Amino acid sequence: MNERVAIIGVGVMAARPSSEHLSFKEMMFEAAQKAYADAGIDAHEVESFVTCAEDLTEGISIFDEYTPDQLGAVQKPMHTLTQDGLYGIADAVMQLRSGLVGLVVVEAHSKHSNLENPNSILNYALDPVYNRPLDFNPHVIAGLEMNGFLHATGITQAQCAQVVAKNRTHALKNIAAAYPMNLRAEDVQSSPYLCYPLRDAEMAKSADGCVVVVLAGASRAQPSKSRPVWIRGVGFTNDSPTLESRDWIDAQYIRAAAAMAYGQAGIKDPVAEIDLFEVDDAYAYKELQHLVALGIYPQAVAAGRAVENGESGAAGKMPVNVSGGSLGIGHTLEASGLYRLAEIVCQLRGEAGPRQLPRAKVGLAQSWRGVPTTSGAVVILGR
Repeated sequence: MNERVAIIGVGVMAARPSSEHLSFKEMMFEAAQKAYADAGIDAHEVESFVTCAEDLTEGISIFDEYTPDQLGAVQKPMHTLTQDGLYGIADAVMQLRSGLVGLVVVEAHSKHSNLENPNSILNYALDPVYNRPLDFNPHVIAGLEMNGFLHATGITQAQCAQVVAKNRTHALKNIAAAYPMNLRAEDVQSSPYLCYPLRDAEMAKSADGCVVVVLAGASRAQPSKSRPVWIRGVGFTNDSPTLESRDWIDAQYIRAAAAMAYGQAGIKDPVAEIDLFEVDDAYAYKELQHLVALGIYPQAVAAGRAVENGESGAAGKMPVNVSGGSLGIGHTLEASGLYRLAEIVCQLRGEAGPRQLPRAKVGLAQSWRGVPTTSGAVVILGR
């Protein structure tokens, strides 16, 4: 029941604003082949498969019926989670620790460029009686939350703009990033408002991409050809489902998920024990809000100061989103969390190339499913 679990293979497709030349099946196949080669396994060895997808964004009902062929999962256990990819990692960990299987593959992808009206899909997730009839742009929810968060914490709009500049500049060293740019905070602040005080440049732009991850129990991980990265803790929670009852200041879903993951990993002081963080930044202010909820900054205002003085930059003492985050890589729907995870694995293996951090022994990946949800997950990885 307590077998350790490792990631032994990762396959990443570079995120791109659009991928008309590839179907989602072709992206899956290519990412899967990379992951299996990285793990030193053949597809037929895998005993269980998890894909993370939302039928509404796929345009296909019961989506897992369309995934086995390209993953090598024909006549194998296969199911879909309508959640972010880090939930798929939690699912795989539970399967492995239960002793049911010894090798599990998790897949998540984005074909966002296929969506004609993504805001309508987000709107469909709102309460059908009280919220949906108002027919507002769902990103208004992020603007309202940002406004309350800044007012309550003392974090400034300029500091949120600094998050965008940091992450998109980090993305210049990541060939998998769709939106790298040498950006200044002043450039962000000149961007038009999307939903006050949220500016257009502070929302991650959509991208297509795919990530496949191979997980194994300790008995299978040791002889692996790749360097295993061990999963030390996993946490996932769903907070209040309604806009009227949620906490608009504190990301309680991440606070609870982090407590779960820290408990499993034996983390007492995340600041002292974790070397790098890959957190959700679908909107710039969310990076700061999530860092506060993770317990990195007991006083929220310190999170804003940290990005302002470079502490959370690649060269700082608390590196955050060295990959570029969603602001730099692009927002890849349910694959967003797996892109965060893939960066941590890359860093812990010492394979990050020009963005490699000198000290990377323990890393944390965190995801949020986006408006209007309060759904998030945390995974802690170690060498």
